[in-house]
Amino acid sequence: MARITASVYTSHVPAIGAALDMGKTDEPYWQKVFQGYEFGKQWIKDNPPDVIFLVFNDHATAFSLEMIPTFAIGTAAEYMPADEGWGPRPVPKVIGHPELAAHIAQSVIQQDFDLTIVNKMDVDHGLTVPLSLMYGQPKAWPCPVIPFAVNVVQYPVPSGRRCLNLGKAIRKAVESYDEDLKVHIWGTGGMSHQLQGPRAGLINKDFDTAFMDRMIADPEGQAAVPHIDYVREAGSEGIELVMWLIARGAMSDLAGGPPPKVVHRFYHVPASNTAVGHLILENQ
Repeated sequence: MARITASVYTSHVPAIGAALDMGKTDEPYWQKVFQGYEFGKQWIKDNPPDVIFLVFNDHATAFSLEMIPTFAIGTAAEYMPADEGWGPRPVPKVIGHPELAAHIAQSVIQQDFDLTIVNKMDVDHGLTVPLSLMYGQPKAWPCPVIPFAVNVVQYPVPSGRRCLNLGKAIRKAVESYDEDLKVHIWGTGGMSHQLQGPRAGLINKDFDTAFMDRMIADPEGQAAVPHIDYVREAGSEGIELVMWLIARGAMSDLAGGPPPKVVHRFYHVPASNTAVGHLILENQ
């Protein structure tokens, strides 16, 4: 059967993608950010997945404010990098896994989660920047990717509890797939940041650190934290962190297994006007 072997968590700051694309990774401002991903780049070479299930949020590219699904799973064979206003990033197209994606959709919907099925969409920096951070700038991404978009742009957004439970449903779906596949699930977005208003530029290191601690050790407790706490403490865009809980919910300890192994943890401020967090957990 297929199985989730690890979860990867990372911010998806668009300026990080620009720094990669423009060859600025060795500049003093960016060096510490990219050094924090050197371990992960080697780790994923040593522990390659067959498929990545990548949780991200669309930034009004595939979905406009006219129509925003709460949860949307990509079931297409391929996805092109989106033009976000300054041209598409110079990265490879994303190859999907329609068979596994369709199976997950079927299973998760039968577990009473309503998903939007997306057979065509372009993918923006929310998905491509995490891939670049873990794989660099290859001519082709090393494995298929299933995009899973979550609405954290337009309120109301899903609760942390809903996201954690969705992760549990995704794990069950993956494990009921007949093919022997190693699947990584990635939670992206955040950490603390606010892009507008009087608090633009807000970064809260204490909140971010406590979030990572609690998500590792007490995911059920972290899932109970209300939206207003994220907004108050982590800024208006800090709510993106609930997407990390989807990946955390898919880990085997929440199905009675042992706690996951913390393989790597990294935190840095600032990158552009955002805190950057990165975490790798392995199922044991």
